[in-house]
Amino acid sequence: MPEMRFHVRWPDGRREACYSPSLVVRDFLTPGESYALDEFVAKSRTALTIASDRVREKYGFSCSAAMDQLARIEAAAKRQAPGGHVTVEAFEP
Repeated sequence: MPEMRFHVRWPDGRREACYSPSLVVRDFLTPGESYALDEFVAKSRTALTIASDRVREKYGFSCSAAMDQLARIEAAAKRQAPGGHVTVEAFEP
């Protein structure tokens, strides 16, 4: 299963490389686009849940790395000022 990283810039300027065990993230996020904080979290949650489910279908167990990444995204979002935007800077296969 092809994995990928998606690089984001948080509203506070911090950059982060996020992991997905599947390319499904490309269906939800676009490099160069900025998303309202809540929208970014929701799209990430959907994409990483689908990615984890794909791992379960193939290997018989969910992807803990995808769920750990989602937890990091949710925690980082809580540290941001309300009304901020997250920019997806790049995808890395």
